Amino acid sequence: MSSGLSVALPLTLSEIYGAYNLNANYAALAQQNLKMLVLTSPGERIMDPLFGVGIRRFFFEFNGQTTYDAISTAISQQVAKYLPYISINQLVFKMPENNPDLYPHSLSVSIKYGITSIRRVGMLQINVNNN
Repeated sequence: MSSGLSVALPLTLSEIYGAYNLNANYAALAQQNLKMLVLTSPGERIMDPLFGVGIRRFFFEFNGQTTYDAISTAISQQVAKYLPYISINQLVFKMPENNPDLYPHSLSVSIKYGITSIRRVGMLQINVNNN
């Protein structure tokens, strides 16, 4: 049986690692941690009510630079506090192509980041739908 650093989320059965798939390297673990930080709403995590960006709470905000700045600030502050080994290099916001009216129901952000301790870069694409 192989070993890994943590359980990969969402939980899926594995024939390689035993019961569940595992994050086998630090780059995969860092990306999972960043994704969980962005998707978790403040108050959702037990024993730490300040953890999380809660990107879904921006669904019905005005589709403009002010909202994007608020999301960028929230991500930067949370990463600095909870994931100091990650540096945010760039955030890119996208509207659904050819239909900007879908904004309140769809939000897409690309996060380009670096993992300072292992000198790796990565990109995380988060698509959040209100379904």
